[in-house]
Amino acid sequence: MIERHFAKLRARGLLSEDEEHAIRNAVAEIRTVPADAVVVPAYEVQDHSTLLLDGILCRYKDLRNGQRQITELHVAGDFADLHSFTLKYLDHDVMSLTPARLAIVPHTALRNLTERFPSLARSYWFSTNLDAAIHREWELSLGRRSASARVAMLLSELHQRLFLVGLADAAGYELRLTQTDIAECTGLTNVSVNRVLRDLRERGAVLFAAGRVKILDRAALWRAAEFDPRYLYLDGAAGKRIEQFT
Repeated sequence: MIERHFAKLRARGLLSEDEEHAIRNAVAEIRTVPADAVVVPAYEVQDHSTLLLDGILCRYKDLRNGQRQITELHVAGDFADLHSFTLKYLDHDVMSLTPARLAIVPHTALRNLTERFPSLARSYWFSTNLDAAIHREWELSLGRRSASARVAMLLSELHQRLFLVGLADAAGYELRLTQTDIAECTGLTNVSVNRVLRDLRERGAVLFAAGRVKILDRAALWRAAEFDPRYLYLDGAAGKRIEQFT
């Protein structure tokens, strides 16, 4: 499953056989976790970073009254906490939303990897910059987008990101999230999410049912979201591949 990580790297640049071999050797352990497992606890010093091989992880913060805000989703191929390599701990929790398989990469191995291969250091730096771009777009959703636009944006973003690693096609993608998960991503209530999904279906944009997102009209979905994929930096080879299915 680490091939999805390689696909993500290759989509935005070259990846040599030596680099691929070094990444494989940097993995110290493979872990399997159930849904709703805290993978990286907030404020706990980390000596490794976590590469998601399969499933969906989220970054989140809780309030004392129990309300939760998910601040980003991670899909297969993503490092979920690469930031801990330099920060040493995270100011938020990382949790599995679905059953997940994780590759554990010690920070000592990451240091050796990035020192030996400067191009990989740039790729992983890009990855943390991309996380920041995604956070800004989610902040815009929470602050200014309508309820329909928030959900449409989330479904549009995931379509692009999952296609990049071979987990989506023009027709849609598997998404084993609950309406509660979507509500916590978008700052809405479950009732609002249910209403929005019904509205997007009736407008002929998208259908979310039985753990699958079916794209009915991508242009309509993007219009509902005011979605502009440029914040995902899918230019070059990645952009050309995505253009072929849109």
